[in-house]
This record gives sequence, structure tokens and C-alpha cells, in this order.
Amino acid sequence: MSAAISNLAVPKSILDTDLYKLTMQQAVLHHFPTTRATYRFTNRDQTTLFSRQCIERFRSAVSQFTDLFLTEEEHEWLKGTCPYFTPAYLAFLSAYRYQPEQVRITFIPASPDGMLGQVEIEATGPWLETILWEVPLMACLSESYFQSVMTDWSYENQEESAFAKAQNLFEADCVFSEFGTRRRRSYHTQDIVLQELVRASKNISDHKGSLIGTSNVHFAHKYGISPIGTIAHEWFMGVAAMKGYENTNSISLNMWEEVYPDSILVALTDTFTTGSFFKDFVTDPERARRWAGLRQDSGDPFTFGPRVKEIYESLDIDPRDKLIIYSDSLNVEKAVGLKKQARDLGLEKVSFGIGTFFTNDFKTISSGGTKKSKALNMVIKLSSVDGHPCIKISDDLTKNTGDRATVEYVKRLYHLPTTKCNDI
Repeated sequence: MSAAISNLAVPKSILDTDLYKLTMQQAVLHHFPTTRATYRFTNRDQTTLFSRQCIERFRSAVSQFTDLFLTEEEHEWLKGTCPYFTPAYLAFLSAYRYQPEQVRITFIPASPDGMLGQVEIEATGPWLETILWEVPLMACLSESYFQSVMTDWSYENQEESAFAKAQNLFEADCVFSEFGTRRRRSYHTQDIVLQELVRASKNISDHKGSLIGTSNVHFAHKYGISPIGTIAHEWFMGVAAMKGYENTNSISLNMWEEVYPDSILVALTDTFTTGSFFKDFVTDPERARRWAGLRQDSGDPFTFGPRVKEIYESLDIDPRDKLIIYSDSLNVEKAVGLKKQARDLGLEKVSFGIGTFFTNDFKTISSGGTKKSKALNMVIKLSSVDGHPCIKISDDLTKNTGDRATVEYVKRLYHLPTTKCNDI
């Protein structure tokens, strides 16, 4: 194998993905085994262009995903580490193979010479299969881009940086996990980060902070730490498209609980705005008691803690018993600030899922380390299920995902502002 081919950004394991892709895949197997789905890529920063070479490298890497499969050793580890996975699901995952023909990759020239442009990526097939494409496609595209387009960077000081970030979080008594797979600079970057976070965690003393795990199942296995994750926006998006938008948050939570009655019950609140979620959430106090906590992923995080405390207290639930996870564009400074607020509010179970700040925090070489080398600003979202469009309405109401007419319909249904928006 030539050097040009050997360093393609192909995942090292089928488990080189986020845990919630597996938990959602099991839920899809249970509820929607025959549903078809389409996922689409969006480059949020249209000033960022990909080279033709980058997209060819990306396409070549995707063609090699067929070599990935769950090993017997990984199967046994999952069985012991994640007891909520059923034998039927683990058998399905063991037989699963990526099918690159499900993915359409199109380079769209945008420069006079045709060598730079945008890329369209679409994955179509059974939801049960296509659900696993999102995370490794994004990680693979990011690594391909930083191998061939933006090369003005190096790994220098990455070990020291990750270790120092961990120490600062520990000293502020922050409990955190690593969430950086999908927008990582490279597999090697994430490997460095996890190695240093684990090393730092072994050196802490006199602090209550801790590293509780990583969203990446492969690295959790490699470093002997916990895989972290429950549920993502696409579950709510897909269920709403299939079942309708009336009381859709409650329907989504109830269907999830059918699959996971005793574990991983942490709800994501912002698929159709957090306010709309809470309107459904408070209608069933017993369910609110059963679910372990809530995850914040858009909007102003400093308004979230006080609102959650108010919601739980209105249901006669002690908020000190409930988990809050913050996971939106976090760095050390923001996490420390949120930890202080939680302490002031008397909220005891607070943790942080930190992604790009860990796995794609670089400076350019040419600037002497003074200018940031920006990560790609991209998403791959569930676009449709069985022909029904899927949407997401952010807590930032100017940022919505999906079919414009459906977005406006749901805004009216939930009495949300229908001001001009920038759909992505």
C-alpha cells in the first residue's frame, strides 16, 4: 500500500464513533427497522473551500469503510461495558458492514480553475444502516481537509495543551467528558487528547473534578474509560417526522424509554427549542422523576441552569438529584463559569461534554502560533425519513435546519416567532 493511500482518514475501528449513534441505532432497530432515511451535509461557512484533491482523498477513504467490522473482542467489551445493548442488537452490529454506495459525494467547483469548491454529501438507505455514517464521515472529511487544504499547522504542544486544559478543569472541580470526534483535526489528535486527559486524571489531588469518559466508543475501549452518550437531535427529528409534531417531545421520550427503561435516560432539550421541550416535559412529573437529567446544546447556557431548577421545583423534584450536561461550544473558561453558577444555584450534578476545544484547537505555523487555525464549521443532519422532511429549530431562532415550510409550520404550532431565518 502506498503512503498516499495508507494515510487516508479511514476509521481504525467500527467503534470509532459516538456512543449515541449506537444507542440510537438500537432504538431504530426496535421502533423503525424498515424506515428509510436521508442524511445531508452542510458547510456552514461558505467561505471555506475544499480542494478537488481533498474530496478525492475523502472519497477514497469512504470506499474503504467496507473493511470495518466489530471484532469478537470489541463485542465482548461492549457486552460487559454497555449492558443496555441487547444480544439481538449486538448480533446486528456484528453483522453490520458499511455500504459506500449509500453515500453520494459531489465536488462543486467554485474557483476559476475548478480546483477549489464546495462538496455535497448525501447518505441514503435504511435508517438502521445510514445512522452510522454521520460521525465518521465528518471526522474523515475534517482530517482530509487538514491533510490537503489547510496544512499550516503542526502537532507541536498538543500534549501540553490537553494536559493543561484538564488540570484547569480539575482545579475548578469540573466533571467532564471528551466529545470531539466529529470535528477532530485527525484521529491522531484525538488519541493525543485522550492520552493526556487520562494522564492528567491520574495526577489530580484535593479536587472534586474528574474525567468521566469520552463519547468515542473506540477510545473508551482503548483507554479503559467509560463511553458517554445517550440521545441526539436526530431521534427527536425522526420521531416527529414519522409521528407528527403534536406532543412530539413526550412521544420521543416515551419511545426511548421503551428501549432503555432503566438506563441512559438523559434528555436533549433543544431540538424544537428548549421552551417547547419543557412544555411537554412538565406534563408527566413521574417521567421527569425517572429520567436522570437534561442536556443543553444551544442558546445561552447561563439561562439553562436556573430554568431547569425552576422546572424541577415546580414538579416537586429536588434539582440536586438531577444531572445537567452542558455540551455547546465549551472551553475551560465557559465550563468554569457554568460550574460556579451551578454551585451558586445549589445544583450538584453538573458535567461538561467538551468537543472541538479539545480535538481541533490549533494555531497556524506561519503566524508563529498567534493566529487560530479554524476548525471546519459543518454538520450532517437527518434530512428525511420515509419521504417526510426532518427539521430542527435551534434555541437561536435564526438558525434552523431542514425544509422551510415545515420549519414555519412547526413554529406556528409551537407559537414561536416566525421571523426571517437562515435555514441550513
